[in-house]
Amino acid sequence: MGGYTLDQARELAAISHGIGRQVGLLIDRKGRPDMVLVGEPHAIYIPKLSRSRLGAGRLRGIRLLHTHLHDAGLDQEDLTDLLFLRLDSVAALTVDHMASPAALHLAHLVPLAAPEAGAKPWDILAPKAWDRVDTDFDALTQALEEEFARLDKPVVGAAGAGVAGGVGASEEGVSGRAVLIGVGDAPRLDLEASLEELEALAKTAGLSITGRVIQRVAQVNPRTIIGKGKLSELEIMALSTGASVLLFDGELTPAQMRNLADLTERKILDRTQLILDIFAQRASSRSGKLQVEMAQLKYTLPRLVGKNLAMSRLMGGIGGRGPGETKLEIDRRRIRERITRIKHELTELRRQRAQVRDRRAKAGLPIVSLVGYTNAGKSTLLNTLTRSSVLAEDKLFATLDPVSRRLRFPQERELVLTDTVGFIRQLPKELKEAFRATLEELESADLLIQVADAGHAELAGQVEAVEAILKEMELETVPRLLALNKWDRLDGDRKDWVLNRYPEGIPISARSRETLEPLVAEIVRRVDWEKGVARSGQSG
Repeated sequence: MGGYTLDQARELAAISHGIGRQVGLLIDRKGRPDMVLVGEPHAIYIPKLSRSRLGAGRLRGIRLLHTHLHDAGLDQEDLTDLLFLRLDSVAALTVDHMASPAALHLAHLVPLAAPEAGAKPWDILAPKAWDRVDTDFDALTQALEEEFARLDKPVVGAAGAGVAGGVGASEEGVSGRAVLIGVGDAPRLDLEASLEELEALAKTAGLSITGRVIQRVAQVNPRTIIGKGKLSELEIMALSTGASVLLFDGELTPAQMRNLADLTERKILDRTQLILDIFAQRASSRSGKLQVEMAQLKYTLPRLVGKNLAMSRLMGGIGGRGPGETKLEIDRRRIRERITRIKHELTELRRQRAQVRDRRAKAGLPIVSLVGYTNAGKSTLLNTLTRSSVLAEDKLFATLDPVSRRLRFPQERELVLTDTVGFIRQLPKELKEAFRATLEELESADLLIQVADAGHAELAGQVEAVEAILKEMELETVPRLLALNKWDRLDGDRKDWVLNRYPEGIPISARSRETLEPLVAEIVRRVDWEKGVARSGQSG
């Protein structure tokens, strides 16, 4: 028989007809009923299942057999359950007006070697008479899993999929294949531009992007960001491309992350987590590591959720500490304590930095700081000007910790040139607060050189984002030059457009010392070498 006995089929049909509801069985691979389900007349609901067997290339190890009180075969709800729950198969047993089983409709997932327009990740078999089903479910499932493994297309995310991030997130980092999701009411071109940046961030973190989904909505779904139909489309894309990570452009609420993790059972990441992970990978100094850790802890704290809120309330308050605390409360308390310790350490490091700045001021050395959007070329410019070897990669946030080098000019003139962490739009508030100490270097700067990638499609938006952050930090009054980097990559029309938009900009190629002479001349002109401050002039 096809995975059930004749008596089981007759009994299911009789019970279902008698109560006027769908009835189902979840059957394991040994043919044993694992759970009995009773639904509504036109639907059946499957409770949350154990993830114990889920992993790369594997199905859940359970198939669904349930009744339909009508002649139609499998419906969209059945196929959605098959897809989202990674069931071995789903089968609908139709019941006639005599309370007898009639036909069996069966579907199972299929590996897709390459995503194609309109391709479905399931195969719906032709219906068969209920007592003539000869499908070998064990052989079918084994063949499917072997094919999934051969194509290296994980059916689900790696073990531990779900809400990512939090304590320990930086230890594992993010890896694997991901689908990008952008949702909002902004124009489509803006959503696409934002996803371009998110993809660059994802690649910097080590993710491989397999697809994109953009949905323009007047109002974001407060529960799952996107609607059920689009979520189903997203799941099909993830399954067909082997993506184990769903990466959302924006910051998800704790509830949204939990809901999405429960529905898709994939690893859920948002833009904030991704940036935090990149910072965690790249922080090298004691200060940088502490600031990233504090940002991660602050992000994690509101996302810790207990399984028994009533118990949490009972155990809280005076007399409920110590041994009576739940694990959730202990975790929260430890995080708060750790945040407090980090704040004390950062305060001490800030004091040490202030002493260094004071010594520079007493020495009368002017300070010029490089600012700009991430990956604009600040570190490359520092290296070329000072003949240094600071890490400069074509990646976002290659530099996190401030780096200072002395720059000598003719006539025994000298200044301190400082490289700082790159800016980015929608910088997580946790990081903005944590790295304020790092950016204090800018407060003592006599001149800011704003480095911009002149060839970037989002040049205007990046320049505005940097200016907005400087204004937020109350640094908009510090004299500023605008260096239009990567000028050698622009064609004539682009150069004309950029200079018309930014007439005060100084074209440079950070890798070529010859192109830096106009910038150096302007630095010399703008710095008051007697007082160690920049002369007033037009700012970038």
